[in-house]
Amino acid sequence: MAWDAIILGAGAAGMMAAIEAGRRGRRVLVIDHAKAPGEKIRISGGGRCNFTNLGIAPDRFLSQNPRFALSALKRFTQWDFIARMDAAGIAWHEKTLGQLFCDGPATQVVAMLVRDMERAGVALWLDCAVGEVRREGTGFTVETARGPQRTKTVVVASGGKSIPKMGATGFGYLLAEQFGLPVVETRPALVPLTFAEQELAWMRPLAGVSVNARVTAGRTGFDEAVLFTHRGLSGPAILQVSSYWREGDPVVVDLVPGQDLAAGLRAAKAAQGKSALRTVLGRWLPERLARHLEEAAGVTGVMAELSGAALDRIAGGINAWRLVPVGSEGYRTAEVTLGGVDTRALDGRTMEAKGVPGLYFIGEVVDVTGWLGGYNFQWAWSSGWAAGQAL
Repeated sequence: MAWDAIILGAGAAGMMAAIEAGRRGRRVLVIDHAKAPGEKIRISGGGRCNFTNLGIAPDRFLSQNPRFALSALKRFTQWDFIARMDAAGIAWHEKTLGQLFCDGPATQVVAMLVRDMERAGVALWLDCAVGEVRREGTGFTVETARGPQRTKTVVVASGGKSIPKMGATGFGYLLAEQFGLPVVETRPALVPLTFAEQELAWMRPLAGVSVNARVTAGRTGFDEAVLFTHRGLSGPAILQVSSYWREGDPVVVDLVPGQDLAAGLRAAKAAQGKSALRTVLGRWLPERLARHLEEAAGVTGVMAELSGAALDRIAGGINAWRLVPVGSEGYRTAEVTLGGVDTRALDGRTMEAKGVPGLYFIGEVVDVTGWLGGYNFQWAWSSGWAAGQAL
């Protein structure tokens, strides 16, 4: 056969698998329809690539089987990837909550991976469309724009549906179903939430305001920044909770987490009765937001004029602002795809399809979705590494 492994997708997971298989002496071909490799790496983290997180743990990943990812994550850890960054001389720093970013441009990470593929003897075909993939004998034939290619194994590293302007498609899910593998329903994740006009009319004057808050959906909550936009709510806390939110359910926003605002307002009334509500709220909130909340509450007088019941009502709306999103901004702005190839159909150690020897699925196409903050890249490195050891 011409190839030992054909890897479909030159993203983080695909390049990682190619490097590992190439280093083990395998004849490896990576094919991607994009004109450049690692495009999601290039744009991630504001162009600085949030390449992993110091706090990798199983509870930071969503899946029908959250324990599936454990084997790969334990065998190729964040420390292993950090060591590769260090060996390549790529400087990095911890930003917040264990998130690691490059000091310089994310293209350094892409260049490192491409260089490692070249050194491992991996062939890379870019701007090359892939057609039918079919089982023939003990191997596979992959139809490509450069003609049919024979291979012993196929690794699907085609990613999810997020950010279609960069070429994302549902190709990997269709291929899984073609070979009889179940696919967990997919949906946009790590995505801004959208709201009905009534809520939007309230939010729009605050566009650009950011506040540290706690956002909860069901039993899961995140303490991070919330950003008001012209389209609704965004920011890390909203993106995180979007993976847990479902249509029709509320989200609850605490704009002053850890603060008993009712008690705080009552104390302020006693101590500074001549102050305006916005002045008191300004202790905890940005000025624009404090002023907006005062107007929304219809308060025109000073603190001394407000009843205890009024203060409790105002505090309740700030400590537990309950909203029902109408949807999300969708795959257009989603950072990742939730759902994917059902992990029950895959071997957690090798990423090989249990019922189709020689067929592997890695990275975002699998039903493993990490939190915001470098977790999804670590899953790409780890799952790619695991498959690369088995090819």
